[in-house]
Amino acid sequence: MAKKTPSPEEEQILDESGMDPETDTPVELLEETASTNVKFDHILKPDEGGSKRRLTGMFKDWYLDYASYVILERAVPHLEDGLKPVQRRILHSMRQLDDGRYNKVANIIGDTMKYHPHGDASIGDALVQLGQKELLIDTQGNWGNLFTEDDAAAPRYIEARLSKFALEVVYNPKTTEWMSSYDGRNLEPVTLPIKFPLLLAQGVEGIAVGLTSKVLPHNFNELIDASIAYLKGKNFVLYPDFPTGGMVDVSKYNDGIRGGVVKVRASISKLDKRTLVINDLPFGKTSNSIIESIIKANDKGKIKVKKIDNNTAAKVEIVLHLHNDVSPDKTIDALYAFTDCELSISPNACVIFEDRPHFIGVSEILRRNTDRTLRLLHQELLIRMEELHKDWYLTSLEKIFFEKEIYEELKKTAADFDAQLLNIQKAFKPFETLLRREVSLQDVERLCEKPVRKISRFDIKKADEHIAAVEEEMKQVQYNMDHLVEYAISYFENIQKKYGKGRDRMTQITSFENITAAQVAVANAKLYMNAKEGFLGMDLKRDDEAEFVCECSDIDDIIVFLNTGDYKVIKVSDKTFVGKNIVHAGVFKRNDERTVYNVLYHDGKAGAYYMKRFSVTGVIRDKEYNLTKGTPGSEILWFSANPNGEAEILKVYFKPRARLRNLVTELDFKELEIKGRQAQGNIFTRNMVHKVLLKEKGVSTLGGQKIWFDADIQRLNYDDRGAFLGEFFPNDRILALFKNGNYFTTNTDLSNRYEGELLSINKYDKDIVYTAIYFDAEQKYYYLKRFTLEPSAGIQSFIDEDNPNSYLIELCTETYPQVEISFGGKHAKRENEKIDAEEFIGVKSFRAKGKRLTTFEVAKVQFIEPLQKQEVLPELNEEVSEKEAEDLSEVNIADKTIGGNEAVQMDLGF
Repeated sequence: MAKKTPSPEEEQILDESGMDPETDTPVELLEETASTNVKFDHILKPDEGGSKRRLTGMFKDWYLDYASYVILERAVPHLEDGLKPVQRRILHSMRQLDDGRYNKVANIIGDTMKYHPHGDASIGDALVQLGQKELLIDTQGNWGNLFTEDDAAAPRYIEARLSKFALEVVYNPKTTEWMSSYDGRNLEPVTLPIKFPLLLAQGVEGIAVGLTSKVLPHNFNELIDASIAYLKGKNFVLYPDFPTGGMVDVSKYNDGIRGGVVKVRASISKLDKRTLVINDLPFGKTSNSIIESIIKANDKGKIKVKKIDNNTAAKVEIVLHLHNDVSPDKTIDALYAFTDCELSISPNACVIFEDRPHFIGVSEILRRNTDRTLRLLHQELLIRMEELHKDWYLTSLEKIFFEKEIYEELKKTAADFDAQLLNIQKAFKPFETLLRREVSLQDVERLCEKPVRKISRFDIKKADEHIAAVEEEMKQVQYNMDHLVEYAISYFENIQKKYGKGRDRMTQITSFENITAAQVAVANAKLYMNAKEGFLGMDLKRDDEAEFVCECSDIDDIIVFLNTGDYKVIKVSDKTFVGKNIVHAGVFKRNDERTVYNVLYHDGKAGAYYMKRFSVTGVIRDKEYNLTKGTPGSEILWFSANPNGEAEILKVYFKPRARLRNLVTELDFKELEIKGRQAQGNIFTRNMVHKVLLKEKGVSTLGGQKIWFDADIQRLNYDDRGAFLGEFFPNDRILALFKNGNYFTTNTDLSNRYEGELLSINKYDKDIVYTAIYFDAEQKYYYLKRFTLEPSAGIQSFIDEDNPNSYLIELCTETYPQVEISFGGKHAKRENEKIDAEEFIGVKSFRAKGKRLTTFEVAKVQFIEPLQKQEVLPELNEEVSEKEAEDLSEVNIADKTIGGNEAVQMDLGF
């Protein structure tokens, strides 16, 4: 359908700012589009005034052409070789220049400009990025630093050459499809015949017109393993691996397809109680950008950091010095919540094939790359077979030519040389069956062009050996073609063996817990309220009638209760009017079921008195609610907020009236059931109340807090995730035992971290007796010790902490443990020795050295089945009843393992 030519009235005027008034498109875009070989005749027309130009409505169609060009030829990689055009042209140019020595980057850039029409800057940037990936290019000089974002040196100072991996995997001119360069003077590859999933190994990021491509880098060896698994018909899974290390949560990776997301974190460790160290970075960030985000969070009061040292060079090392009153565990969480130490990355695997962009997952990309490798290997085998056939034929032809003295035909008198060639061709007729093809005149002519000395020096035996070697190689090539999958697997295994060393996974795959900003925000502010006037906020310190409520952060929500029973949740601010006669204000924690509010209120001026217990787990911010029945004139007589469900006892005094005998009664809140915030409560009395006093403070009615331990993230939780540790009360502690012989105890704060190789984690019990076998590196002997553990917030060791080479063998909590020693070396003939640990050594402090097990050479020492001993029951007397004796006789002394049934049981073997 022909396009309609716009009338002058329909033409758009491009103003002096250089923007189209209708499409809001810069005119410079047209100049860049000129590289698409599109002709702009009759598009830009000088106006009579000379200061403006006319742009026709056809620009919309040309813009689509421009967008297509950017997508196909600049920003998005091709599925076949995983390269953008500029990268492909750089690698092709480097192969053309390659002589085994380093080339100046400036020379490489200059040579690449023969193929790439977009300037030296884009080529230089792409070349540096390829070099920093340390896969295809061997670099020399200062190529910048991924960790610090330092730029590479100028192109005239740095050098590069192709890596051995690139020379083996990337190039093969016999299987390369070629096309003319942009000016028609040179040939460049359409795609390089890469026999490796390069796109997934390097990753790519490109922004085109209307779409983006973001393929995350993956591990070299894992890609090869996946390709081999695919060729074997097995399943495989691919996850990203970043050169900056760190940690990654891939639970929502979605195979790299758009819509998926991965969370990446820096690796943060505790050097001591006041020092944190960042050793790895999240992908896409540098040490400088991380420090900037930490400084911003510190300035806003989100975290508290005393000093930052950036020691990053070849390795990342950012040292954070904390204030004395700051928890390192909470600071780590806050760093993840408020800084760039944790980021979310949205992959978008977009690639070009069949001349258009496609969105496919990384698994499909690997399968297609592996299939292409299979095709390329088969193509190379076919080419090699053809070369071998040609070699065999020519060698056999030459052998017959000399062995059968067919060259004698050249001595015979003939009319001309052509007749001689025909005679030689006829002479080969009897041998065509042996040669497996008809001998052509071109073949004969090629033989006759050989010098005369070739006749005298021709070695029949050497020719036979060469033919035999060619035939042997032909058999091998044919075998490889018949077993192409096995051949491809062998190819991948060989690549991995030669180039996979030192390419271990750098990014740890783990699961991240969701860190809510409100949970880890530093209490960087103080909340005040003027209860009488009804003002609440952080800027009321100068108000004489304001009182301190609590510490809070500037992102907290605050719940406020008024004397009328109205309450609401608001965002903390400097000063807010919430209503007169405030009875309670505090930090609101959503989904908090353990904070219970105890209330006694008067329903209206003449109604009954109601009592209720309730919790507020979730409300709409700034929406008003009421805890009473809503009767006008209702008033709260008693209100308490109890963080652990405490229930106090009140003494209530009534106003005297006729026939009222008891003027004082008690209200015990623990007799009330905890209900929802909308419940009206139970009637307490209809008599008029004079005053209410506290008789007795309450204790928790909710029982202990049930706690679980998630071993994947090494954190505590209340959500039934992981191993159940038990029910904890306020003074209970958690004991963490580690395989290196260290231990420490903590409270039940969910921000606690238990990093290291855990042996067990459970509720601390001061009465548990531990039995340990360990090797003393100083004495070079095995020791046994029995001990109890003391509460300790710091790290303690129950083996020889003075010598780091000492190590724990086994640890148990059996009542009557038994140890077996197997001897070795010159004492190997000795019979195994069994030791009753209880009789061998008594229970002492965990700091005690213990007792040496033996002086003989030991092959193995271990705990075996514990002994079963009869409990010695005390004689029945006045102090021990029959019931107590029965209880003692029923003590279960079998099968006690570390931590009991409520512990996280882990393998104790070493």
